[in-house]
This record gives sequence, C-alpha cells and structure tokens, in this order.
Amino acid sequence: MKHQLNSLYIVSTPIGNLDDITLRAIEVLKNSDIIICEDTRHSIKLLNHLKIKKKLISCHKFNEKKQTIEVIKHINQGKILSLISDAGTPLLSDPGRLLVNECIKNKINIVPIPGASSITSAMCVSGFSDQFLFYGFLPKTENELNKVLKDLSNISFSIVIFISAKKVNFYIKSLKNYFPDRKIMIGREITKIHETFFREEIKNLKLFKNSFKGELTVVISEINNKIKEFDDKKISIQARKYLKKYSLKDTVDLIYQSEKINKKKIYQLCLKIKNEKNN
Repeated sequence: MKHQLNSLYIVSTPIGNLDDITLRAIEVLKNSDIIICEDTRHSIKLLNHLKIKKKLISCHKFNEKKQTIEVIKHINQGKILSLISDAGTPLLSDPGRLLVNECIKNKINIVPIPGASSITSAMCVSGFSDQFLFYGFLPKTENELNKVLKDLSNISFSIVIFISAKKVNFYIKSLKNYFPDRKIMIGREITKIHETFFREEIKNLKLFKNSFKGELTVVISEINNKIKEFDDKKISIQARKYLKKYSLKDTVDLIYQSEKINKKKIYQLCLKIKNEKNN
C-alpha cells in the first residue's frame, strides 16, 4: 500500500482482544514514522504484540494543544504519523479533536483506518433499533446528569452511553427515573475473556452487589411507540403531589418524563387541578 505524504492516519485498535486489528491498520502502523497515543505505557503492549517499534508521542487532554504544534510540524516535514487511542476508534470520547481540526485548518489530509469500536459492538448485539444516538460519557455530578438525562429521555432512538464501572449504581438510580419504560443492555469487558452482557427492563434493574473495574458500554432501547392508556386517576394523584412544590409547567414535564403519554392531556388535567386549588 502506498502511504500518502502530508497525511494523518486515524487508526482504530482493539478494544480488548488484541487479535481484533485489521491488516490495513497493522500495515499503516508499521509504515508510520511516529505513532501518537493517549498513554504510551498502554499502547506499547499492543505494539509489542504486533512486533512494531516506532517513536511514540503521548497526546492527551492535558497536553494536546502543545503536542498538536509538534505533530503538524512533523507532518509538514513529510513524515507519516498515525493517531491511536488506548482502545477502539480514536476521537470517540477520546482525545484528538484539536489535532484533527488543526489538520483540517492546515489542509492536511486525514485518513481513517476503520476497525474495532465498543459502540458498534454493543449496538449489534443489543437487539434494539439501529437508529441510535451515541452520547459518550455521562456527567459525574447529579445536577449535570439530571439535565443530560432529561434531554436524552425525549429522544426516541436507541442511546449508547459510557459509564465508569465503579459508579454503575449511581447511574442506575437516575436511569430508572428517566427511562422507566425502556430496556437496557450493559456491556462489560467486551471482546475480552470475561465478556458479559446484562439485559433487563430498566424499571426492573437492580443495583449491582459486586463492584466492577474499567468502563461499561450501555445501550438504552428506543421508545416503545405503543400508545399508553391515559390513566386519569394515576395522573391526578401525581399532579396533586407535584403541584404542591412545582409550577404547572414543571409538573407537566415531570409527569410526561415518567409516563410518556399525551402531553396536552397531562397539561389540561394539571391545569384543572390547579384551578380547583385556587378556587
């Protein structure tokens, strides 16, 4: 294969099983003058496995701006450079965006070398709709998390997210509040020896007793489009409870988030109850 000068290669690497690398990716890495990676200590294990010895440059969120200048300089000198992440397809919840945008700005060719991805690996075994949104890592604080999940819960497609395995129970509690009528699949150690997929209705999802390490790939199913019956008694009880603390608008939003039924009907019922209280 003839490699293009004045180019940056974005090379996908395995997400666990080291055999999940393409022949093209191996060839590109072997022909690279410099390989840019997140953590050289991590990447060297893969490169040793492939018997590839090259100069490595560490590029992460703390030094990306500085390293980008150096990388552009090397590319303009005619060297072949490749970017890899610790695992999977670079730039998807990984560093590199600043570098890629600088290459675009400098009219440097960017060549994708496709391969392993935990996103597509999880989606293809989920059984959920293949119309999906990839969000990435969820926020770590409760306030930010609630804002994000509120927005995501209005999306009808399947949703792929990343979460820290150590905080899985923290996220489960919030997911149960915002996606009660959807299904979930949690992927752990994908492509590795202890690969496991947990499948459950979100409303029935229990907290995990054992702690995990690493990162989990989570897929939330699409919205069930089956029309739910409007339960006046149930909605009235919720409306009376929420209207004691929240505005009419917030009450309607809260009920809609949990019930996913006709919002106009919810508003009309809540307005009626509010007017009764004021009279």
